[in-house]
Amino acid sequence: MTMPFFRFPRLFEREAVLWHFSCSKRGKTKVKVKKMKKQDGFTMLELLVTVVIFGILASIAIPGFSRWLPNYRIKGAARDVYSNLQLAKMGAVKTRSNWAVVFDVSNNCYHVCSDPGADGDFAAMGDNTVEKTVNFSDYGSGVGYGHGDATAGISGGGFDNNVTFITGGGVDRAIFNSRSMLTNTSDGYVYIENEKGGAFAIGAWSTGIVVMRKWQGGAWQQ
Repeated sequence: MTMPFFRFPRLFEREAVLWHFSCSKRGKTKVKVKKMKKQDGFTMLELLVTVVIFGILASIAIPGFSRWLPNYRIKGAARDVYSNLQLAKMGAVKTRSNWAVVFDVSNNCYHVCSDPGADGDFAAMGDNTVEKTVNFSDYGSGVGYGHGDATAGISGGGFDNNVTFITGGGVDRAIFNSRSMLTNTSDGYVYIENEKGGAFAIGAWSTGIVVMRKWQGGAWQQ
């Protein structure tokens, strides 16, 4: 007489055992043990350990990411201001006419303009030829005009409206001529901040050199 196979799986093991009982004609019982083919998979213990490790890594990474993101965004905004000042300077040289970057503090944006229009005044935006408009709010993390944790401007003075270029007609602007120089004889800067108190100063010297500084360690650093 031959008895059926019985399967007895053992918890957390990759192999199960088959027990085969058979009886011979003489009444003796024979037992044959056969190992089943190895099965791949995860045990409950392995899954639990994986979840715990993932939770620990997430608790470490998320706070660091929340600190890193605002700094990344304000740095990107500062680089864009720097690049657009360079764009206005090179555009003036190429077209042999004045270009300007007009800073609209009240609306948290600025414009790159290639022509002042019929009135010849970049401050009157109505008829300016605008090549590009950049909104600081698009960067997120509270990026906008401001000086953050900075306690003094580049020149050591205080802060008015966080832009120190030409102020006339209620509009701040940096104007470059065909020689790649500012039309005024003094340097100018624009200050931007984020929600974490970070601050950058981007400016142009009267000679046309464009610079960028970061407030760090109680001073403006390159």
